[in-house]
Amino acid sequence: MKKSSIALLTASAVLFSGSVFAEGKTVGVSWKVFQEERWKRDEAVIKEIVEANGDKYISADAQGSAGKQLTDVESLISQGADVIMIVPFDSEAILPAVEQASAEGIPMIAYDVQIEHPDALYVTFDNVGVGRLMASTMLESGMTEGNFAFIKGDQGDPNATFLFEGIMEVLQPNIDSGAIKNVCETFTDGWKPENAQKNMEQCLTSQDNKIDAVISENDGMAGGVVAALEAQGMAGNVPVTGQDGDLAALNRVARGTQLVSVWKDSRALGKVAAEAALMLADGKTIADIPGTAPFDGGKRGVEVTSILLEPNPITSSNLSDVIEAGWISKEKACEGAQDGVAGC
Repeated sequence: MKKSSIALLTASAVLFSGSVFAEGKTVGVSWKVFQEERWKRDEAVIKEIVEANGDKYISADAQGSAGKQLTDVESLISQGADVIMIVPFDSEAILPAVEQASAEGIPMIAYDVQIEHPDALYVTFDNVGVGRLMASTMLESGMTEGNFAFIKGDQGDPNATFLFEGIMEVLQPNIDSGAIKNVCETFTDGWKPENAQKNMEQCLTSQDNKIDAVISENDGMAGGVVAALEAQGMAGNVPVTGQDGDLAALNRVARGTQLVSVWKDSRALGKVAAEAALMLADGKTIADIPGTAPFDGGKRGVEVTSILLEPNPITSSNLSDVIEAGWISKEKACEGAQDGVAGC
């Protein structure tokens, strides 16, 4: 079993425990689509740490618009942000704003989604590793052959590519042997559940419902996939993957309609990013941030400095991990649970 993010949260506290930050700075955050469940958890941790240090937190929600996010980052700059954290909706489209911030000497953090710019510290979970975990969990469940559908994230988000890279690392031998057949593979605009549901419906139609497994790249899309399967009476019979530890997804794991949600404890990620932001706002450089390593896995091959945390795959056998960590209540996790689910 992979080391849980709670352990990493503790480790990050030790990592930054010797840091002393100057007060009175402004940390700006540009969210790509704040309506998504997971970003609210991230923000709560980031805002708490920033304000507890006597600093100011400001933010903007791009609402799934690359154009609005450019304007949002420019606004954060004009509001006097000393450091800017960006969750890019489109990693290429955001580059002009990143260049502007860099030219003005404002340090940046690419939060959870890579920005290929050497002045942006990339703080995320190991997304290639998340892909490996989704695929390996599928194989370990006994799904080593059959017709597989791949519901990928947004084409403009490098995480969709990183995840698929990890997925293919694990599944490629079975694909090469002909045991697994890639019968549907599609990107999903905006990672939206309703778009994933449409993609899955089209896949089921094109394959006459002959789908044995679905690799969905996140929990929101997995919800759309499961809805499409339910409409055909197939939910619970076709294993579906996801990631993020969304509450609804964890309950689907308990109910047996989702095989795995790879849990990325955003409390750990938010803590590491917030404390790095305070160091940068205080005049430290990216090179001064502890726990970093070079990363050059993007489309453009630009080497950036990164901090990669380790995720934890949650299945019915270890659902208790997220309950014990206080991520989700037992009541919410276990409502309608099948027999034998850990923690229920």
